[in-house]
Amino acid sequence: MEGSATIETQDKIAADRFLVLQSLDCDNLLRKKNIWYPAIPPLIQCHTGLSPVDYFGKTMIKHLPDSVKVGVVNIAIGGSDIRLFDKEIYQDYTKTYLEEWFAKKIRDYKGNPYQHFIELAKLAQENGVIKGILLHQGETNQDDEKWPDYVKKVYNNMLNDLGLKAEDVPLLAGEVVNEEQGGVCASMNSIINTLPEVVPTAHVISSKGCEVRDDYVHFNSAGVRELGKRYALKMLDLKGYKIVY
Repeated sequence: MEGSATIETQDKIAADRFLVLQSLDCDNLLRKKNIWYPAIPPLIQCHTGLSPVDYFGKTMIKHLPDSVKVGVVNIAIGGSDIRLFDKEIYQDYTKTYLEEWFAKKIRDYKGNPYQHFIELAKLAQENGVIKGILLHQGETNQDDEKWPDYVKKVYNNMLNDLGLKAEDVPLLAGEVVNEEQGGVCASMNSIINTLPEVVPTAHVISSKGCEVRDDYVHFNSAGVRELGKRYALKMLDLKGYKIVY
């Protein structure tokens, strides 16, 4: 869920109830790590694009009571294998790509993206309550039928390390670009859709109809907005809010 779609003018409108816990020092954004800021993209790294989490948050606050704030903690590395977030074997996946662009992203997270996330999440718990975990990944693990088991391990580790219960913290996992949109990795969606069989508190977010870029791997800005809204509508439903959409 790193985010590569173009950030457009409409995406830069801040909402005072939607916040991001900054994960990295970003001089270009005038943001410092470990501080809460209004959630204006990019929310993942210093130079990434629009991601589903942007419109997840905006849609959440639109439908939640005015007294409720939504905060997000984001860690993502585009092109990574999900096992990069397995705290026991992550080092086997830090060189999935040998190019500097990938190596730098690993370094930015001190060589251990999972631990970086846990530290941020614990900091977030000082100010709020973790209500759910969002996942959008799968292209690099295309056609690997063990993917749901990999995800289960990462999810369970997160719950244990943060003192959370699965029934209180659902896992929402989005499909990659759909077959109907010509998705290069669309075959992965059949595997993603088996995740609830392995993780009972997991829910799959459909990507059907979400607009895509010319590479047929990534969603364009409109597609990202729609997918983010779908994540939010599912989360709202799970939390007891029935929204007509």
